[in-house]
Amino acid sequence: MAPNPTIMQAVEQLGYRVTVGDVATQAGLNVAQANQGLLSLASDAGGHLQVSDTGDIIYLFPKNFRSILRNKYLQLRLQEWWKKVWGVLFYLIRISFGIVLIVSIALITITIILIISSANSDRDSDNRGGNLSGGFFYFPDLFWYLSPDYDTRQRERRREKSDLNFFEAVFSFLFGDGHPNTNLEERRWQEIATVIRNNRGAVVAEQIAPYLDDIGEGSAREYEDYMLPVLTRFNGQPKVSPQGEIVYYFPELQVSARKKYRQPLSTYLEEFPWRFSAASSGQIMLSAGLGIVNFVGALVLGSLLTDGTIAAQVGGLVAFVNGIYWLLLAYGTGFLVVPLVRYFWIQWRNNKIAARNRDRLSRARQLASADSQLQQKIAYAQQFAAEKVLSDKDLVYSTETDLLEQEVEHSQQIDAEWQRRLQRGSGE
Repeated sequence: MAPNPTIMQAVEQLGYRVTVGDVATQAGLNVAQANQGLLSLASDAGGHLQVSDTGDIIYLFPKNFRSILRNKYLQLRLQEWWKKVWGVLFYLIRISFGIVLIVSIALITITIILIISSANSDRDSDNRGGNLSGGFFYFPDLFWYLSPDYDTRQRERRREKSDLNFFEAVFSFLFGDGHPNTNLEERRWQEIATVIRNNRGAVVAEQIAPYLDDIGEGSAREYEDYMLPVLTRFNGQPKVSPQGEIVYYFPELQVSARKKYRQPLSTYLEEFPWRFSAASSGQIMLSAGLGIVNFVGALVLGSLLTDGTIAAQVGGLVAFVNGIYWLLLAYGTGFLVVPLVRYFWIQWRNNKIAARNRDRLSRARQLASADSQLQQKIAYAQQFAAEKVLSDKDLVYSTETDLLEQEVEHSQQIDAEWQRRLQRGSGE
């Protein structure tokens, strides 16, 4: 089975020397999942285990572990290949809606002109040619779109100018720009783990509540049932104060492979509202305007093709358009209906998001203005706070070197430890 990409990314971000708690915090993963994933990754990528004198384990990975895995797993190579292919395919899908819109308007307009020209055959051919010279045709530079470094140039262009191009704007007008909170759960657990780390592994429920959705009502809220998923995910342990209040500490998140400074963090988990479109207002108006032109043109064309005799008489392009007329009408209708429905759906979703954000913000404000009872509870939790940073001098074993060599290297340390124990025993 291929290694977990989330764990691989966390290892890289943490500098290739990590503990289970480091990875669980960085990626927001379940502690058991992080532990199993690190073991699997170390086995597959040639990583090493380092054991401290307290029994804590550090995982050390080579910086080229992705290359090692890529050579070992065909699945990883295929995933990387498909990611590149899908990037091109998805972009072609995105621009296709704008291309179809332009083609639809062009077909409808030309067909209407041909029908009218046929019905009024006394018109001058030059005038007909002039009528056909409207600026409906715009051919994109497909070689530029499909070039291998398109993504890089596109990102650079967007940094310089935030507007999308016409074809991207049409897709954005129709379908938006994706879910703004696709990684909400990942963010949630990352922020909860960071809160725990910032408080040196010991917290109270009120410090976690601003990052959760539904914390219940009545007895469920009073007994802090909403903390159970957090305890399960990060192997937390509850403790009861003399006043009967519960605090929580997380031993795995108190151990790190390097010194951690307090991480900046939002006071509550904020969901991002849905946007109708990332296109500019001008691009939205242009897309809507062309959609209306396309729809009205389809209705006019339908009135000209009602009996089918015109299509039979003129033939050629008119007959072809008559055959696909209902597709053109369906596309024109959908082009206007889909954004309209999506607009009202977004308003409904954003109202729900705003309500959840208000709830979490109110909990954050309650924590910020903690009363004496809550402050006493937080102070009790800090009795269980601890931070253990494992350095090289704390190691007693590593898979990097031979066991005999390590015993020789640590012989003085072992002798000194025995001397301390003997002196302590004789003193007693």
